[in-house]
Amino acid sequence: MEGLPPVDFRAELNDEQYAAVTSPRGPALVLAGAGSGKTRTLTYRVAWLLHQGARPWDILLLTFTNKSAKEMLERVEDLTGVPRGQFWGGTFHSIGQRILRRNAAVASRSPDFTILDQKESEQLFSEIVKQVDGAFIKDKTNPKAAVILDAYSHARNTLRPLQDVLTERLDWMKGGPEKLMQFCTTYEAAKKERNLCDFDDLLSLWLYILENDPAALAHYRQRFRHILVDEFQDTNRLQSRIIDLLASEHQIMAVGDDAQCIYTWRGADWENIVAFPNRHPGTLIHTIDTNYRSTPEILAFANEILSHRPKIEGFDRRLKAVRQRGPQPTVFTVGDTSQQAKLVGRKILQLHQDGHALADIHVLYRAHYQSLELQMELNALGVPFVITSGHKFFDLIHVKDILAQLRFVHNPLDQVALSRILCLLPKVGPVAADKISKAAREIEQAEGRGMVRALRADAVLKRVPESAKDDFKDLTITLEDMLEGLEAAKAKPGPTAPAPDLFVAASDAHSIKVARTPAETVRVCIEGWYGGFIKTIFPDWRDREQDLQGLIGFASKFEDVGDLVAQVALLNGESSDKKAEPEEDMLRLTTIHQSKGLEFPIVFLLGVADGLLPLSRAIDEGDVEEERRLFYVACTRAENLLFLFAPRFAVSGEGYRPLDPCRFLEEMSPDCYELADYAHRRL
Repeated sequence: MEGLPPVDFRAELNDEQYAAVTSPRGPALVLAGAGSGKTRTLTYRVAWLLHQGARPWDILLLTFTNKSAKEMLERVEDLTGVPRGQFWGGTFHSIGQRILRRNAAVASRSPDFTILDQKESEQLFSEIVKQVDGAFIKDKTNPKAAVILDAYSHARNTLRPLQDVLTERLDWMKGGPEKLMQFCTTYEAAKKERNLCDFDDLLSLWLYILENDPAALAHYRQRFRHILVDEFQDTNRLQSRIIDLLASEHQIMAVGDDAQCIYTWRGADWENIVAFPNRHPGTLIHTIDTNYRSTPEILAFANEILSHRPKIEGFDRRLKAVRQRGPQPTVFTVGDTSQQAKLVGRKILQLHQDGHALADIHVLYRAHYQSLELQMELNALGVPFVITSGHKFFDLIHVKDILAQLRFVHNPLDQVALSRILCLLPKVGPVAADKISKAAREIEQAEGRGMVRALRADAVLKRVPESAKDDFKDLTITLEDMLEGLEAAKAKPGPTAPAPDLFVAASDAHSIKVARTPAETVRVCIEGWYGGFIKTIFPDWRDREQDLQGLIGFASKFEDVGDLVAQVALLNGESSDKKAEPEEDMLRLTTIHQSKGLEFPIVFLLGVADGLLPLSRAIDEGDVEEERRLFYVACTRAENLLFLFAPRFAVSGEGYRPLDPCRFLEEMSPDCYELADYAHRRL
């Protein structure tokens, strides 16, 4: 392209980056390690192509966020002066909708189709379910629209047979997947009839066009002479299939890091990147492993993590340092997760007193619930912090649902809690909830049986919508069972009987009238009506169930339910749920998943033990290698200091649950870290 300002590619890139940027025409795979300048490489690749004669509209840049595409194309504009609007750059979905509007007729749409957001898709699907089988909705053990749609979306994005995914994901549902498949078929017909597309259609119909319109396929193969794909390790099978079709005759450069593939639960397919050379014969593999982020000691630790993963030819990785030396990562062994919280709090205060800003310190963990004890400790120490991975634990919907039930049985006058509980029921809104509550108060005043037991009166049941009666009965059984345990605990102080087994039926738990601790009361609540309820409404109910198990562990620290609910209120009131302003000096807490792509001067990693990292469920389901990649991602966020904490026990509803040593640490050479044993020290 003529008229471009000169760029000294050789001087502005290191040897690895330069080799990738100047790669000859043909398929290329760039394995860009953590902190190696991946964005810089992609940006200069676009500039290089322009200098080699490519026109902006010859280039297709696919990313996973619009922000990434915008930043890269802004840098290209700064380098070359070519306006960013001349490029085709954006997320898969944004490019998909552009192509779909230009070829709408092939997909049985008109160009002015409407894109449904998630809530609108669920509303349409609910409408379809009622239309096809009204009785399905009335059976409250059946999954709601969001749960079915999530399974359908997974099948579409992974190109797996729908029946297989439905059978696998909804194995708890009565009956087979045939009815659900009918719902999905009718949903597709309704979208076509109403000229609608959901978010998945932007990809699946894009693929349909490429597979069913030879002219369209030939046009886009010719149009996009150069295809660049960022974060290739995060592509799913549907995206990979689109890329393979577009790039079968032209140059493609895929950029990513197989060691940072941590989203397979969302459909990302690790095989896409490792099998890329097989799908594109003649692929040149460029490795960019010079790391500008971390000290040599942190990189040695990260390299040791990767050295024990299964070997794949051509994918050996070893980050190389350019920074000066620093302290080795430190692994602190601690007795339990409570001691972990105390030690982390002490170390953070020490670092702050030594002159380190709190904003430079980030605490990472595998799952939300693993930060609970630390949040309590930080509040006690007066350390300001912000949680950057979404909502605070006690603001999570499912956690608030359980807490509302605890608040109500503890204080039956808590009408706010009762209204929240009742509004969980089908066809019950604030008005209906108020009528039910008023009827229960009248019974309680007339008979003195208490609000919890008054809810079970026939006069109250008459105020409950017909479609909610079964749920309401199960809910009230659970609430009364919780109450009886608390009453028994007050009447008979001393050791309480052990809690029933996990997910015991509410009717069975009701027959066991024993004094219960707060932790056992939480367990009864989770194992009662709500345990079945979350399966029907939340696609990610397994993750939410794990959070609730963490709530049991939190509750085990208390002897009285009143103290438990009070502490929760204090935690919510004292810890920040807002975004920290750049000038505010606040500690950051976040999950490993949310930390990907970021870098922090000082990193604390909690729960480095089997059962926490890797998670027990991952071990049981054979997903340990993804957990290893999560461990690697967490450690490579650190620039200067890395502290890991390895508890031997987790505090849970059963007391102290032993944790096996983290298998990743166990296989690593002890020479790459310092070990500090606090397991037998008092803090």
